[in-house]
Formats: sequence, C-alpha cells, structure tokens
Amino acid sequence: MHLWEGVSLAFQQLRTERLKSLFSLLGVILGVMFLIVVVTVVEGLDRYVREDFTSQVFGVNTVTLRRTEQIGANLNREDWRARSRRPRLRFDDADAIRARLTIPARVAVESDTQASAVGDNGRAVSGVRVTGASPEIFIIRDLTVTEGRAFTTQENDAGAPVIVIGSETAEVVFEGLAPVGRSIRINGFPYRIIGVLEERGSLFGQSLDNLVIAPARSPIRAITAPRGYISDIIIQAIDPEQLRDVQLEVEGIMRVRRGLRPAEDPDFSLETADEAISFWNNISRMLFLALPMLVSISLVVGGIVIMNIMLVSVMERTREIGVRKALGARRRDILAQVLIESATLSTVGAAFGVGVGLAIAKFIAAVSIIPAAVAPRWIVLGVSLGLTVGIVAGVYPAAQASKLDPVDALRYE
Repeated sequence: MHLWEGVSLAFQQLRTERLKSLFSLLGVILGVMFLIVVVTVVEGLDRYVREDFTSQVFGVNTVTLRRTEQIGANLNREDWRARSRRPRLRFDDADAIRARLTIPARVAVESDTQASAVGDNGRAVSGVRVTGASPEIFIIRDLTVTEGRAFTTQENDAGAPVIVIGSETAEVVFEGLAPVGRSIRINGFPYRIIGVLEERGSLFGQSLDNLVIAPARSPIRAITAPRGYISDIIIQAIDPEQLRDVQLEVEGIMRVRRGLRPAEDPDFSLETADEAISFWNNISRMLFLALPMLVSISLVVGGIVIMNIMLVSVMERTREIGVRKALGARRRDILAQVLIESATLSTVGAAFGVGVGLAIAKFIAAVSIIPAAVAPRWIVLGVSLGLTVGIVAGVYPAAQASKLDPVDALRYE
C-alpha cells in the first residue's frame, strides 16, 4: 500500500468519526501539550532568571563582595549569629581592592534603601529605591542615561549632591516636564538632577524605574551607608575568562585586610551570578527530571486508547480487509495500512497538542512576567513522540489484521 493512500484513509476516518477520533487522541494531545507548556515555562523562567535577574541584580561577569550571602544561604541559628557578628564593609575596603587588584576590572560600591522623594514642585513619590553608588555602577549594571548624564568620579569623590533618577520617578514627580536641572529632596536633603535613566520595566513584578542613584560619598550616605558602612562591593572583570582569577585575588586581598590565617573561614561573602542562582539550577533540574515521567503517563494512556480504537476499526473493516486480500493484497500491505493509519492519527494528535501547548504558553507570557521560550527541538520532540506512540500502538492491531483469513473475513457479518 502506498504511504499517501494510508494517510488519506486516516484523515478520512478523522473526518467521518470526529468524536471518536478526538477521544482516541486525547491522551496524546494532553501529553504533548503538557510537555510544551512545562518546557515553555521552565525555559522561559530560566531565560528570565539568567538574563534579566542576574544582569539587574549582579551584573555581567561580576563578583559581589558582601558581609553575608544574599541568596541560597540556609543557616541554623548558631551560624546566623556567627555571620551577624562579621565586620561590615567600608569604603576603605573598596579603595584597597581598587588599589591592589592586578587584573583589569571595574570596582564599584553600592548601598541602597527605600525612601520618599519630593520634587521642587512639591509632588512626591514613595517607595523609591535610593542607591548610593560609584559611577562605575552605570557600566556594570548596563544603565543607560537617556536625558542628561551620569555623575563622574570627581563628583563622587567630592561628594557632590547630584543625582540620576529613574523614568518612573521622573514621570510621577515632574509629570512629563524635563527634570534635568531641577532638584529633588531625599530625606529632606536637596539634590540636583543631572540625568534620567532609560526605562527598564520590572523584575518579578517590582518596578526597576522608581529609583534614584547618587554618588556613594554624597550626603546620600547618611541613609544608604550610615557610619561609613556599605552593602556591596562589585567587581566586574574586563575579560570574562579572568572572572575566577578576580574572585581569588579579591578573596586574598580581603583575607590580608582582615588578618585571617589560611585555615580560617572567611568572614565575608564572595558571590558570582552563577553561584547565586544555583538554587534555580537545582529546581530546573528537578523539573526536567520529573517531566519525562509525567509526559510518559499521558502518552502510555493515549497509546492504549489508540490501540483499542484501531482494534475496533480493524473489526469494523474485516470484510474490507478480506476483499483486499482476495484481490491480491499481501500481509505486509495490510500491516502497513493499519500502521500508517495509527501513526497518522497519533501524529495529528501530537500536532494538535503542540498547537494547544503553544497557545497556553503565549497566554501565560501575556498575563505574567514569564517570557514564552519554546525551542524548536521541543516541538520536533513532541511530534516525534506522537509518531512513535502511534507506531507502537498500531503494531498489535496491524498484526491482527494481517493474520485474517480472506475467506473468513469475507464471511464476517
């Protein structure tokens, strides 16, 4: 039997027995749909975490020096108390790293808090992320100033009361007016606005545009770095291949400054983006390990249903098979016919499952922060699984059909 003839017969069965075909393919549809939806969500989250989260929170090719770990530290009470007694970071630590680091790198300090901001027109905005940072932070965090300019190293060293504000802060406080050159008060102290940042959107539902950034050594330090304490020192390797060397060298500099012996544990934390998101790597790995088992359950059920439907189809077409054999059809022709029909039905169900899965993925991306990321290999895998299930499920019905005796088949009522 020709391939296209078998495919044509399968589509004819789909058209004439729509409801039965739908129920027979439901398992395959659900299995492939589940595969596409889960993979889309997991890969979308993976892209979101690795590209957006890490670049915004850590920066690219960076090592972040902190007093304690920010993410993923599961501590008991004793460890928590020990870490709470660690010495705090100071501006001197950043200056020492900048002076002693032999590998080309950018070094920035960053400390932030939340406060209200009041413009010179009397309008206020609350919940502003107030950051005191070095000018290198604009490069490390890939912050683009669309109006005005960023502050300079000289302004930072002099503690000049200048500030760069986010697009949302500018819109709320100044209502579309040009904010550059105006002033804004943070904690009662006025700062001259010299720049406005490009709109960045949100991260995990939190706005990235309701913020202000002032020189770390300006009067902003009264609320972001009281007593000269700072939160983070961020070191960005110029050459990504030297990131690990930068981390080791910064650790050595800090151990010398703290007077730590080689056997002593460090009383500070050094994190890279990859280390900080290791918790997400574990979650995504577990999801991908569980995915085949969950999908296989639906596909096995779908295969059993298809096999039963094909057995019924063979029984209903017993006389037809007898006529084909009487006219010279060989056993392998009957076998191929049933297998092609079964594979075609299952592949159609898989394709339908892919379409439904992609539609659900697009809907999730439209109503949430998760981007829709579906690699073509998963679509190919979904359709291939449908084809495989159809072939496997059709083997037994095809074998039964091919064994029918022509005389008995022609007498079948």
